[in-house]
Parts: sequence; structure tokens; C-alpha cells
Amino acid sequence: MKTEFEQLLLELVKPLVTNPDDVSISSFVDVDESIVLQVLVNKDDLGRVIGKGGRIANAIRTICYASATRAGKKINIEFDSYE
Repeated sequence: MKTEFEQLLLELVKPLVTNPDDVSISSFVDVDESIVLQVLVNKDDLGRVIGKGGRIANAIRTICYASATRAGKKINIEFDSYE
């Protein structure tokens, strides 16, 4: 079952990539009680998700951080690709 943050992240990332079926999001709780979300995309799509100078990744993080703050949570988002 996906958390609300995983679902939000999935809805933000899938339209950006050319291989939406390859998008995978996993989450775990870190030592400091923050939620870590790891986004895995196809290696050809990683540049699309990060964007020039990291602008798209930062915009995605901003939206998710705002959602988490409203829920009283702290999250970290990591972007990576399948090799």
C-alpha cells in the first residue's frame, strides 16, 4: 500500500518520463524519524526528472515538503536510476 507521499510523488514524476512503467518509489523511516523516499527511474529518464541544474527535482521536493509539513512530517527525497 502506497503512502500519501509516495502517491503524490508518483503523480508528479510519471508525466515527466518516457518510461512511466519503470518508475518505482520506495520509502523507509530514517534514524531521525524522517521519511526517506527513493525514486528510481529508467536511466534514460533521470535527466528529465532532475532537470537543468536540478530545477525540476527541487520543484518536486518543494511540493512534497509542503505536503509533509502540513501533515507534521519530515521527508527526504532521493532520485536515482536503474542501471
